[in-house]
Amino acid sequence: MEVSEIKKEIKAMQAKIATFHVALNINDQETQIQEYDQLMQKPDFWDDGRAAQEIITNMNQIKSKVAKFYQLQTQIEDLALELEMILEEADDELLILLGNTVVSANQELSNFELEILLSGPHDANNAILELHPGAGGTESQDWAEMLYRMYTRYAEAKGYKIEVLDYQDGEEAGLKSVAFKIKGENAYGFLKSERGVHRLVRISPFDSAGKRHTSFCSCDVMPELTDDIDVKIRDEDIKIDTYRASGAGGQHINTTDSAVRMTHLPTSVVVTCQNQRSQIKNREVAKQMLKAKLYQLELDKQVTELAAIRGTVKEIGWGSQIRSYVFHPYSLVKDNRTGYEVKNATVVIDGQLDGFINAYLRNEQK
Repeated sequence: MEVSEIKKEIKAMQAKIATFHVALNINDQETQIQEYDQLMQKPDFWDDGRAAQEIITNMNQIKSKVAKFYQLQTQIEDLALELEMILEEADDELLILLGNTVVSANQELSNFELEILLSGPHDANNAILELHPGAGGTESQDWAEMLYRMYTRYAEAKGYKIEVLDYQDGEEAGLKSVAFKIKGENAYGFLKSERGVHRLVRISPFDSAGKRHTSFCSCDVMPELTDDIDVKIRDEDIKIDTYRASGAGGQHINTTDSAVRMTHLPTSVVVTCQNQRSQIKNREVAKQMLKAKLYQLELDKQVTELAAIRGTVKEIGWGSQIRSYVFHPYSLVKDNRTGYEVKNATVVIDGQLDGFINAYLRNEQK
C-alpha cells in the first residue's frame, strides 16, 4: 500500500469513528452506565430479580459497545502517529507492516459498524417471511416464486437454515402464497429491509405475443419472538379452520386435515401453517406466527405515531413499493428508499442482496 493510500485510509477511518461517536451518543451512553451503576448500589436492587437482571444485561451491552468504540478510536489515533514516525525515518519495511495493520483496522471498523446497524431489539432473532403475489394471476404468482427462490439462495449463502411453514401452489405456475422461517444469527436484522412491495418488469414467458408485463408481490417480514415478549391473544378472539394441505411440504400433507388457518378477529390478521404432520403442532406454529404479526402491527403503529410527532412521513407495510426489478428493456434493480442500484438483475435474483440490505441499514442509522 502506497503512502498516499495509507493516509487516505486513516483519514477515512478518523471520519467514520467521529460519525460513530454521534450515532452512538457516546456521552449519553456513559451517563446511562452511571445511572445503572447507581441503581445497582441500592439495597432493594435485587427485590425484583427479573428487572435487576435486565438492567445488568443492558449495562453490560452498553459498556461493551462504548469500550469497543474507545478501543477503535485509540487504535486509529495510534496509526496516524505511527505513520508520521515511519515517514520521518523513511523505513519502507515498517511502512508495509503499517499498511497491513491499516487494512486489519479498517475491517474491525466495518464489523463494528455492522454491530451498530444491527442493534435493534429483535435484530438477532430468526425471521419469518411471507410472500403474497398481487393481481395478475400466473404472472404475479411466478414472480412470487422467483422472490422465494431469491431469499432461499440468499439464506443459503449466509449459512442460514430455511423452514417452510406454509406453501400454496399457483394455478398454472409459481405460488399463491408462502410463509417460511429463516433461522440464523441476525436473520431478522438483515431481512427486515425486505418488507414491502417488490415490482417486476419483464417480457412475460406466459404471453405468446411477447409483451412486457409489470407484476407485484408483497413481502412481510417479522421477527420470531422469544418467550419474554408478551403478546396477549385471547382464545375468543381467534377463529381456527383446518383443511387438507397442498403444495410443498412432503408426501404426508394430503392425507389428513392437518393444515391450520388462524384468524385474529379484532384485526382480521390471518396466518396459515401446514409444515407439520400434526394438527396440534401446526396450531402451535400458527399461534407463534400470529403473535409475531400482531407484535409487528404494534411496532408499525408506534412508527406512524412517532413520524406524526416529528412531522415526517414514513410509509410502512404492504402498500409501499420498495424496489423495482427490471429485465426489459434494460437490466436494473433499484431500491426506491435508498437509491442503491445494481445493473445486473440476474445476480440479484440469484440472492446477492447484501448491497441493498447494507444501504438500507446505513440509511436507517442516519
